[in-house]
Amino acid sequence: MKRYPAFDPPEYVDWSPDPDLVRDFADRIAGDPERRAIIDDLGTPELLGLYRDLLRTRLHDIGLKRWVRTGVISKAWLGTGEEAVTVGSVAALDRDRDVVSPMIRNAGALHMMGMPMSDMFRGYLATADSPSLGRDLHIGDLSRGVIQPISHMGTSVTVIAGVALAFKMRAEDRVALTWVGDGATRTAACHEGLVFAAAQGVPGVFVLQNNQVALGTRTDQHGTGDLRHWADMYGLPCWVCDGNNVLDVLASTRLAADRCRLGDGPGVIVAETFRMGGHATHDEREARATFSPNLFAHWGRRDPVGLFEAWLADKGVPPDTLTEIEATVTEEVEQAAAEALTSRDRPPPSQSALYQGISEGSVLVGFDARPV
Repeated sequence: MKRYPAFDPPEYVDWSPDPDLVRDFADRIAGDPERRAIIDDLGTPELLGLYRDLLRTRLHDIGLKRWVRTGVISKAWLGTGEEAVTVGSVAALDRDRDVVSPMIRNAGALHMMGMPMSDMFRGYLATADSPSLGRDLHIGDLSRGVIQPISHMGTSVTVIAGVALAFKMRAEDRVALTWVGDGATRTAACHEGLVFAAAQGVPGVFVLQNNQVALGTRTDQHGTGDLRHWADMYGLPCWVCDGNNVLDVLASTRLAADRCRLGDGPGVIVAETFRMGGHATHDEREARATFSPNLFAHWGRRDPVGLFEAWLADKGVPPDTLTEIEATVTEEVEQAAAEALTSRDRPPPSQSALYQGISEGSVLVGFDARPV
Protein backbone atom coordinates (compact mmCIF):
# COMPACT_ATOMS: atom_id res chain seq x y z
CA MET A 1 0.00 0.00 0.00
CA LYS A 2 1.00 3.60 -0.40
CA ARG A 3 2.99 5.03 2.49
CA TYR A 4 2.48 8.50 3.91
CA PRO A 5 5.68 10.06 5.31
CA ALA A 6 3.75 12.80 7.10
CA PHE A 7 1.44 10.38 8.92
CA ASP A 8 2.83 6.83 8.96
CA PRO A 9 5.26 5.68 11.66
CA PRO A 10 8.82 6.16 10.37
CA GLU A 11 9.29 2.39 10.24
CA TYR A 12 6.47 2.08 7.71
CA VAL A 13 7.55 4.79 5.27
CA ASP A 14 10.11 2.75 3.32
CA TRP A 15 8.59 -0.58 4.28
CA SER A 16 9.28 -3.70 2.23
CA PRO A 17 8.42 -7.30 3.11
CA ASP A 18 11.02 -9.34 4.92
CA PRO A 19 11.01 -12.81 3.22
CA ASP A 20 11.55 -14.57 6.55
CA LEU A 21 8.62 -12.77 8.15
CA VAL A 22 6.37 -13.48 5.17
CA ARG A 23 7.33 -17.14 5.47
CA ASP A 24 6.58 -17.07 9.20
CA PHE A 25 3.21 -15.44 8.42
CA ALA A 26 2.25 -18.42 6.25
CA ASP A 27 3.78 -21.04 8.52
CA ARG A 28 1.81 -19.74 11.50
CA ILE A 29 -1.36 -21.04 9.88
CA ALA A 30 0.07 -24.04 8.06
CA GLY A 31 1.46 -25.47 11.30
CA ASP A 32 -1.94 -25.72 13.04
CA PRO A 33 -4.48 -28.10 11.42
CA GLU A 34 -7.53 -26.45 13.00
CA ARG A 35 -6.54 -22.94 12.01
CA ARG A 36 -5.39 -24.06 8.57
CA ALA A 37 -8.78 -25.65 7.87
CA ILE A 38 -10.55 -22.37 8.64
CA ILE A 39 -8.28 -20.31 6.40
CA ASP A 40 -8.31 -22.88 3.59
CA ASP A 41 -12.08 -22.54 3.56
CA LEU A 42 -11.86 -18.82 2.74
CA GLY A 43 -12.29 -17.91 -0.91
CA THR A 44 -10.64 -15.07 -2.77
CA PRO A 45 -13.58 -12.68 -2.13
CA GLU A 46 -13.26 -13.21 1.62
CA LEU A 47 -9.49 -12.72 1.55
CA LEU A 48 -9.76 -9.54 -0.48
CA GLY A 49 -12.47 -8.38 1.92
CA LEU A 50 -9.96 -8.71 4.76
CA TYR A 51 -7.52 -6.60 2.77
CA ARG A 52 -10.16 -3.91 2.23
CA ASP A 53 -10.96 -3.80 5.92
CA LEU A 54 -7.31 -3.55 6.90
CA LEU A 55 -6.89 -0.66 4.48
CA ARG A 56 -10.06 1.09 5.70
CA THR A 57 -8.86 0.81 9.27
CA ARG A 58 -5.36 2.12 8.52
CA LEU A 59 -6.62 4.96 6.30
CA HIS A 60 -9.20 6.00 8.91
CA ASP A 61 -6.31 6.48 11.35
CA ILE A 62 -4.36 8.43 8.75
CA GLY A 63 -7.40 10.62 8.12
CA LEU A 64 -7.69 11.40 11.83
CA LYS A 65 -3.99 12.15 12.07
CA ARG A 66 -4.30 14.55 9.13
CA TRP A 67 -7.11 16.30 10.98
CA VAL A 68 -4.89 16.65 14.05
CA ARG A 69 -2.03 18.10 12.00
CA THR A 70 -4.34 20.58 10.25
CA GLY A 71 -6.11 21.70 13.42
CA VAL A 72 -9.52 20.13 12.80
CA ILE A 73 -9.31 18.15 16.05
CA SER A 74 -6.87 18.30 18.96
CA LYS A 75 -5.95 14.63 19.29
CA ALA A 76 -6.92 11.12 18.21
CA TRP A 77 -6.51 7.64 19.69
CA LEU A 78 -5.11 5.44 16.95
CA GLY A 79 -4.65 1.71 16.46
CA THR A 80 -1.84 1.89 13.93
CA GLY A 81 0.02 -1.41 13.97
CA GLU A 82 -2.82 -3.23 15.71
CA GLU A 83 -5.34 -3.35 12.84
CA ALA A 84 -5.18 -7.12 12.37
CA VAL A 85 -6.45 -7.76 15.91
CA THR A 86 -9.65 -5.89 15.16
CA VAL A 87 -10.18 -6.98 11.57
CA GLY A 88 -9.44 -10.64 12.19
CA SER A 89 -11.68 -10.81 15.26
CA VAL A 90 -14.73 -9.24 13.62
CA ALA A 91 -14.26 -11.23 10.40
CA ALA A 92 -14.61 -14.41 12.46
CA LEU A 93 -18.11 -13.47 13.64
CA ASP A 94 -21.58 -13.55 12.14
CA ARG A 95 -21.99 -9.81 11.68
CA ASP A 96 -25.74 -10.08 11.17
CA ARG A 97 -26.43 -11.35 14.67
CA ASP A 98 -23.36 -11.18 16.90
CA VAL A 99 -22.49 -8.18 19.08
CA VAL A 100 -19.18 -6.44 19.74
CA SER A 101 -18.00 -3.85 22.23
CA PRO A 102 -14.79 -2.29 20.90
CA MET A 103 -12.17 -0.16 22.56
CA ILE A 104 -11.49 3.16 20.85
CA ARG A 105 -8.47 1.58 19.11
CA ASN A 106 -10.78 -1.03 17.58
CA ALA A 107 -12.45 1.55 15.33
CA GLY A 108 -12.24 -0.92 12.45
CA ALA A 109 -14.99 -2.92 14.14
CA LEU A 110 -17.40 -0.07 13.47
CA HIS A 111 -17.17 -0.06 9.69
CA MET A 112 -16.95 -3.86 9.60
CA MET A 113 -20.25 -4.10 11.49
CA GLY A 114 -21.87 -1.72 9.01
CA MET A 115 -21.43 1.78 10.43
CA PRO A 116 -20.71 4.42 7.76
CA MET A 117 -17.16 5.74 7.68
CA SER A 118 -18.54 9.27 7.69
CA ASP A 119 -20.18 8.60 11.06
CA MET A 120 -16.87 7.36 12.41
CA PHE A 121 -15.29 10.69 11.50
CA ARG A 122 -18.29 12.64 12.84
CA GLY A 123 -17.75 10.96 16.19
CA TYR A 124 -14.60 13.06 16.58
CA LEU A 125 -16.35 16.27 15.51
CA ALA A 126 -19.14 16.19 18.13
CA THR A 127 -21.78 17.18 15.59
CA ALA A 128 -25.52 16.86 16.01
CA ASP A 129 -25.61 14.07 13.42
CA SER A 130 -22.79 12.03 14.94
CA PRO A 131 -23.74 8.59 16.33
CA SER A 132 -23.55 9.93 19.90
CA LEU A 133 -25.46 13.10 18.96
CA GLY A 134 -22.32 15.09 19.65
CA ARG A 135 -21.86 14.10 23.26
CA ASP A 136 -18.97 11.65 23.12
CA LEU A 137 -16.29 10.48 20.70
CA HIS A 138 -16.78 6.90 21.99
CA ILE A 139 -19.36 5.86 19.40
CA GLY A 140 -21.36 2.79 18.49
CA ASP A 141 -24.64 1.73 16.94
CA LEU A 142 -26.82 -0.79 18.73
CA SER A 143 -28.86 -1.39 15.57
CA ARG A 144 -25.70 -2.79 14.00
CA GLY A 145 -24.58 -4.75 17.04
CA VAL A 146 -21.93 -2.28 18.21
CA ILE A 147 -21.96 -1.31 21.87
CA GLN A 148 -20.04 1.95 22.08
CA PRO A 149 -16.66 1.88 23.83
CA ILE A 150 -16.41 2.68 27.51
CA SER A 151 -13.59 4.96 28.54
CA HIS A 152 -12.94 3.02 31.75
CA MET A 153 -10.72 0.20 30.54
CA GLY A 154 -11.85 -3.31 31.44
CA THR A 155 -15.49 -2.36 31.94
CA SER A 156 -16.51 -3.76 28.57
CA VAL A 157 -15.70 -7.24 29.90
CA THR A 158 -18.54 -7.03 32.42
CA VAL A 159 -20.86 -5.52 29.81
CA ILE A 160 -20.21 -8.27 27.28
CA ALA A 161 -20.51 -10.94 29.96
CA GLY A 162 -24.02 -9.62 30.64
CA VAL A 163 -24.94 -9.46 26.96
CA ALA A 164 -23.68 -13.01 26.45
CA LEU A 165 -25.71 -14.15 29.45
CA ALA A 166 -28.84 -12.78 27.78
CA PHE A 167 -28.02 -14.81 24.66
CA LYS A 168 -27.63 -17.95 26.76
CA MET A 169 -30.85 -17.40 28.72
CA ARG A 170 -32.81 -16.89 25.49
CA ALA A 171 -31.13 -19.89 23.85
CA GLU A 172 -29.99 -17.70 20.94
CA ASP A 173 -27.21 -18.79 18.62
CA ARG A 174 -25.24 -15.58 19.10
CA VAL A 175 -21.83 -14.56 20.38
CA ALA A 176 -20.71 -11.40 22.18
CA LEU A 177 -17.10 -10.24 21.80
CA THR A 178 -14.96 -7.52 23.30
CA TRP A 179 -11.33 -6.48 23.43
CA VAL A 180 -9.34 -5.63 26.54
CA GLY A 181 -5.89 -4.08 26.78
CA ASP A 182 -3.01 -5.65 28.66
CA GLY A 183 -3.03 -2.95 31.33
CA ALA A 184 -6.78 -3.29 31.86
CA THR A 185 -6.35 -6.93 32.89
CA ARG A 186 -5.36 -5.50 36.27
CA THR A 187 -8.72 -3.81 36.84
CA ALA A 188 -11.49 -5.12 39.08
CA ALA A 189 -14.14 -4.83 36.37
CA CYS A 190 -12.16 -7.01 33.98
CA HIS A 191 -11.54 -9.66 36.65
CA GLU A 192 -15.14 -9.66 37.85
CA GLY A 193 -16.49 -9.91 34.34
CA LEU A 194 -14.31 -12.90 33.47
CA VAL A 195 -15.12 -14.68 36.73
CA PHE A 196 -18.83 -14.17 36.02
CA ALA A 197 -18.54 -15.26 32.38
CA ALA A 198 -16.66 -18.42 33.33
CA ALA A 199 -19.06 -19.31 36.14
CA GLN A 200 -22.13 -18.80 33.96
CA GLY A 201 -20.69 -20.43 30.84
CA VAL A 202 -21.79 -17.58 28.59
CA PRO A 203 -21.12 -17.39 24.82
CA GLY A 204 -18.54 -14.62 25.08
CA VAL A 205 -15.16 -14.13 23.44
CA PHE A 206 -12.63 -11.92 25.22
CA VAL A 207 -9.71 -10.71 23.11
CA LEU A 208 -6.67 -9.62 25.09
CA GLN A 209 -5.06 -7.08 22.77
CA ASN A 210 -1.60 -7.29 24.21
CA ASN A 211 0.12 -4.25 22.71
CA GLN A 212 2.61 -4.36 25.59
CA VAL A 213 2.06 -0.76 26.68
CA ALA A 214 -0.33 0.24 29.46
CA LEU A 215 -1.01 3.93 28.88
CA GLY A 216 2.62 5.04 28.77
CA THR A 217 4.54 2.25 30.54
CA ARG A 218 5.55 -1.27 29.59
CA THR A 219 3.23 -3.82 31.16
CA ASP A 220 6.15 -5.80 32.56
CA GLN A 221 6.49 -2.95 35.06
CA HIS A 222 3.10 -3.85 36.53
CA GLY A 223 3.71 -7.48 37.45
CA THR A 224 1.36 -8.85 34.79
CA GLY A 225 3.49 -11.93 34.17
CA ASP A 226 3.16 -13.93 30.98
CA LEU A 227 -0.23 -12.90 29.61
CA ARG A 228 -0.36 -16.00 27.43
CA HIS A 229 -1.38 -17.80 30.64
CA TRP A 230 -3.89 -15.14 31.71
CA ALA A 231 -6.93 -17.31 30.89
CA ASP A 232 -5.70 -20.09 33.18
CA MET A 233 -6.74 -18.05 36.22
CA TYR A 234 -10.36 -18.37 35.12
CA GLY A 235 -10.27 -21.94 33.88
CA LEU A 236 -10.96 -20.75 30.33
CA PRO A 237 -9.56 -22.09 27.07
CA CYS A 238 -7.12 -19.75 25.35
CA TRP A 239 -5.90 -19.30 21.81
CA VAL A 240 -2.63 -17.38 21.52
CA CYS A 241 -2.16 -15.73 18.15
CA ASP A 242 0.12 -13.36 16.29
CA GLY A 243 -1.78 -10.10 16.55
CA ASN A 244 -0.10 -8.78 13.39
CA ASN A 245 -1.28 -11.78 11.37
CA VAL A 246 -4.91 -11.18 10.40
CA LEU A 247 -5.39 -14.82 9.39
CA ASP A 248 -4.12 -16.12 12.72
CA VAL A 249 -6.43 -13.76 14.60
CA LEU A 250 -9.40 -14.74 12.43
CA ALA A 251 -8.82 -18.48 12.82
CA SER A 252 -8.26 -18.25 16.58
CA THR A 253 -11.40 -16.16 17.10
CA ARG A 254 -13.47 -18.49 14.91
CA LEU A 255 -12.41 -21.46 17.04
CA ALA A 256 -13.44 -19.61 20.20
CA ALA A 257 -16.74 -18.43 18.68
CA ASP A 258 -17.57 -21.92 17.41
CA ARG A 259 -17.04 -23.25 20.92
CA CYS A 260 -19.48 -20.64 22.22
CA ARG A 261 -22.10 -21.68 19.66
CA LEU A 262 -21.81 -25.28 20.84
CA GLY A 263 -22.74 -24.14 24.33
CA ASP A 264 -19.29 -24.84 25.78
CA GLY A 265 -18.83 -21.42 27.33
CA PRO A 266 -16.51 -18.47 26.83
CA GLY A 267 -13.05 -18.35 25.37
CA VAL A 268 -10.04 -16.04 25.49
CA ILE A 269 -7.85 -14.86 22.63
CA VAL A 270 -4.40 -13.48 23.43
CA ALA A 271 -3.24 -11.43 20.44
CA GLU A 272 0.34 -10.20 20.74
CA THR A 273 0.93 -6.92 18.92
CA PHE A 274 2.40 -3.44 19.44
CA ARG A 275 1.13 0.13 19.30
CA MET A 276 3.25 2.08 16.79
CA GLY A 277 2.77 5.42 18.53
CA GLY A 278 1.80 7.10 21.77
CA HIS A 279 -1.31 6.69 23.87
CA ALA A 280 -2.78 9.32 21.55
CA THR A 281 -1.40 11.67 18.93
CA HIS A 282 -0.39 14.24 21.55
CA ASP A 283 2.32 12.05 23.12
CA GLU A 284 3.91 10.23 20.20
CA ARG A 285 7.22 11.99 20.82
CA GLU A 286 7.09 10.93 24.46
CA ALA A 287 6.54 7.31 23.45
CA ARG A 288 9.54 7.46 21.13
CA ALA A 289 11.64 8.86 23.96
CA THR A 290 10.41 6.28 26.47
CA PHE A 291 10.76 3.03 24.56
CA SER A 292 13.73 1.55 22.78
CA PRO A 293 14.09 2.30 19.06
CA ASN A 294 14.75 -1.42 18.65
CA LEU A 295 11.24 -2.16 19.88
CA PHE A 296 9.70 0.08 17.22
CA ALA A 297 12.05 -1.36 14.60
CA HIS A 298 11.13 -4.94 15.54
CA TRP A 299 7.40 -4.34 15.23
CA GLY A 300 7.76 -1.93 12.34
CA ARG A 301 9.00 -4.82 10.19
CA ARG A 302 5.78 -6.61 11.10
CA ASP A 303 3.31 -4.15 9.60
CA PRO A 304 0.04 -6.17 9.55
CA VAL A 305 -1.19 -4.55 6.34
CA GLY A 306 2.08 -5.04 4.49
CA LEU A 307 2.54 -8.64 5.61
CA PHE A 308 -0.96 -9.64 4.50
CA GLU A 309 -0.43 -7.84 1.21
CA ALA A 310 2.78 -9.84 0.68
CA TRP A 311 0.99 -13.08 1.59
CA LEU A 312 -1.75 -12.34 -0.94
CA ALA A 313 0.87 -11.69 -3.60
CA ASP A 314 2.52 -15.04 -2.81
CA LYS A 315 -0.89 -16.66 -3.23
CA GLY A 316 -1.11 -15.29 -6.75
CA VAL A 317 -3.32 -12.25 -6.30
CA PRO A 318 -2.31 -9.87 -9.12
CA PRO A 319 -0.71 -6.59 -8.00
CA ASP A 320 -3.22 -4.66 -10.13
CA THR A 321 -6.06 -6.16 -8.10
CA LEU A 322 -4.57 -4.91 -4.84
CA THR A 323 -3.85 -1.51 -6.38
CA GLU A 324 -7.44 -1.16 -7.57
CA ILE A 325 -8.78 -2.10 -4.14
CA GLU A 326 -6.52 0.44 -2.47
CA ALA A 327 -7.58 3.20 -4.87
CA THR A 328 -11.26 2.45 -4.22
CA VAL A 329 -10.85 2.34 -0.44
CA THR A 330 -8.72 5.51 -0.40
CA GLU A 331 -11.41 7.40 -2.29
CA GLU A 332 -14.09 5.98 -0.01
CA VAL A 333 -12.29 7.11 3.15
CA GLU A 334 -11.48 10.56 1.74
CA GLN A 335 -15.10 11.07 0.74
CA ALA A 336 -16.27 9.98 4.18
CA ALA A 337 -13.96 12.50 5.86
CA ALA A 338 -15.10 15.26 3.51
CA GLU A 339 -18.75 14.42 4.13
CA ALA A 340 -18.20 14.49 7.88
CA LEU A 341 -16.63 17.94 7.66
CA THR A 342 -19.86 19.33 6.17
CA SER A 343 -21.49 18.66 9.56
CA ARG A 344 -19.16 20.93 11.54
CA ASP A 345 -21.70 23.76 11.72
CA ARG A 346 -24.31 21.52 13.37
CA PRO A 347 -23.69 21.49 17.14
CA PRO A 348 -26.11 19.38 19.18
CA PRO A 349 -29.02 21.27 20.79
CA SER A 350 -28.82 21.37 24.54
CA GLN A 351 -32.06 19.49 25.09
CA SER A 352 -30.81 16.66 22.89
CA ALA A 353 -27.60 16.42 24.84
CA LEU A 354 -29.58 16.20 28.08
CA TYR A 355 -32.34 13.76 27.25
CA GLN A 356 -31.93 11.66 24.12
CA GLY A 357 -30.63 8.17 24.76
CA ILE A 358 -31.59 8.18 28.45
CA SER A 359 -33.14 4.88 29.49
CA GLU A 360 -36.88 4.87 30.18
CA GLY A 361 -37.57 1.43 31.54
CA SER A 362 -36.43 -0.95 28.81
CA VAL A 363 -36.55 1.60 25.99
CA LEU A 364 -33.63 3.73 24.83
CA VAL A 365 -35.06 7.06 23.76
CA GLY A 366 -33.67 8.26 20.45
CA PHE A 367 -31.99 5.02 19.39
CA ASP A 368 -33.04 1.89 17.53
CA ALA A 369 -31.28 -1.13 18.92
CA ARG A 370 -30.64 -4.64 17.69
CA PRO A 371 -32.21 -6.78 20.44
CA VAL A 372 -29.61 -8.05 22.86
